[in-house]
Amino acid sequence: MTSILGLSAFYHDSAACLVVDGDIVAAAQEERFSRKKHDERFPKLAVEYCLSAAGLTPDKIDYVTFYDKPLLKFDRLLETYLGFAPAGFGSFVKAMPVWLKDKLYLPRAMRRELPGYKKRFVFTEHHESHAASAFFPSPFERAAVLTVDGVGEWATASIGIGEGNRLRLTHEMHFPHSPGLLYSAFTYFCGFKVNSGEYKLMGLAPYGEPKYAELIREKLIDLKEDGSFRMDQSYFNYCQGLTMTSRKFETLFGGLPRRPETPLTQREMDLAASVQIVTEEILLRMSRHVHTITGEKKLCLAGGVALNCVANGRILREGPFEDLWIQPAAGDAGGALGAALFVWHQLLGKPRHTSPTRQRGVAANEPLAGASGWNGDSQHGSLLGPRCDEADIKSFLDLKGAKYRHFDDDDELCRFVANLVATENVVGWMQGRMEFGPRALGSRSILGDARSPQMQSAMNVRIKFRESFRPFAPSVLEERVAEFFETRPHEPSPYMLLVANVRESKRTQRPADAPKLTGIDKLKELRSCIPAVTHVDNSARIQTVDAERHGRYYRLLKAFEAQTGSPVVINTSFNVRGEPIVLNHEHAHRCFLATNMDALVLERFVLLKKDQPNAAEQTLETYLQEFALD
Repeated sequence: MTSILGLSAFYHDSAACLVVDGDIVAAAQEERFSRKKHDERFPKLAVEYCLSAAGLTPDKIDYVTFYDKPLLKFDRLLETYLGFAPAGFGSFVKAMPVWLKDKLYLPRAMRRELPGYKKRFVFTEHHESHAASAFFPSPFERAAVLTVDGVGEWATASIGIGEGNRLRLTHEMHFPHSPGLLYSAFTYFCGFKVNSGEYKLMGLAPYGEPKYAELIREKLIDLKEDGSFRMDQSYFNYCQGLTMTSRKFETLFGGLPRRPETPLTQREMDLAASVQIVTEEILLRMSRHVHTITGEKKLCLAGGVALNCVANGRILREGPFEDLWIQPAAGDAGGALGAALFVWHQLLGKPRHTSPTRQRGVAANEPLAGASGWNGDSQHGSLLGPRCDEADIKSFLDLKGAKYRHFDDDDELCRFVANLVATENVVGWMQGRMEFGPRALGSRSILGDARSPQMQSAMNVRIKFRESFRPFAPSVLEERVAEFFETRPHEPSPYMLLVANVRESKRTQRPADAPKLTGIDKLKELRSCIPAVTHVDNSARIQTVDAERHGRYYRLLKAFEAQTGSPVVINTSFNVRGEPIVLNHEHAHRCFLATNMDALVLERFVLLKKDQPNAAEQTLETYLQEFALD
């Protein structure tokens, strides 16, 4: 048995992954355990979980691998500071203590955190890790690979090709010219947090008009036909300062950056729309170039920019590739997985198998029940985190004096919960292993009825305590996805990383004399028969649900379909604004009591808010204080 522990840490979204004989046994982000959003520290708790999942201790690990090369990254930092000296001195002084404490001495730091591990450490390059996380778990025997992010050591985008158990990167785009940093600059300028709020900017874009897109192309970047570009650094400040943008950027776009938590204006909406459409153009050009130079029919994507699901949808629809696979943990957390798989396949030369996984008892020539689009990836549905034992859940609920009902039969459970959702109850749903990556995929989710016109606003404000403009994603039965959305029949999107439009037949006709709404007022318009998951541009970030990957969650959607005729529910992550997704039943129970959720499902235990004797004792403020101390 060969065990490989992959790590990412010390930048943002630290994580650990354990690969044993080529199988992804466990993977998790540190934030889920530490309760610190985007935790960058050494993933001590995530490592403990991964090792416990395989019954291992550090001395039994064969290889520990880290997802980038700190010395190369330090070289880039020094060269950048020297290139901008003396302007970068303040940033230099702030960065150096962190580097001199841990980042330059990673082997020492890792040995301290992994007592008993005496073997060597392997350091892969940042974009090698991203590329490995994209190709090796994919269902493709061979494919082109495109990785795009802010920056690794020097690379900001990479092109490569994977075949069998080998991966080769052939082209790179280098810092300071970066699609990720361009998008993050606008994230910062619009008042959202860099490396966290980019998805908010993407969600805000449909409220605006791309009136600044030509200005971005003309002033900020020199975009080439292959998708590469150069950025005019006089408009930016990330090389030498502590902000993303410069005074010249402010002059170009009409004033100071928006202060966080202040009201959004039409300017921010238009800026979001503009940088989004430019980013989509960049990625489309890159994907076409990748196709030209590789000749491959399939494409694998990773890197933080691969979480831009709007751009992903356009690549699939308008690009030259027949199929697309995106790493669910496409950002830095997924680098831990990529580093481990890189060691197994690339360095150790171990074979890779891409044949579809089949259910027991299903013949090779028979379709999988309810899962005709199953594409045989080895990501295990990205359900790679810990699960909670029912005995532990029962003990906890009894200790808390909670009122609950336990179901012995899964079908009865799913019928009961489906009825709750169908009658406009908001349901917290915790099942099985926790998801690896930023998306809730039906294991740590909050569910609602997508047919309800009030549900989008109600869940944002009353449950998630977040901005009202934020869209919700639909979970839809895979066998009916093309009926509701503009996709191919059975188009798999199990990881919620593709956006497609709601079909015209499901949309609501707008009265000819209705006034045209702009900005946030667009939320007031009823757009389809599933209004709670139809964004203001008639799009939706789709998660397809199938029996093979999703088990009980699939049965729940089937029960909902049987009761309502609709195969679509709202699926949003089980957390409140600013909090990581819940890890276990204790977090879920506290979140349930502190919010306006109506029901909580913990495996086969169901709690109704109206029945709970202590529901009024938990407030959101005390809950947030408690989870911060976990």
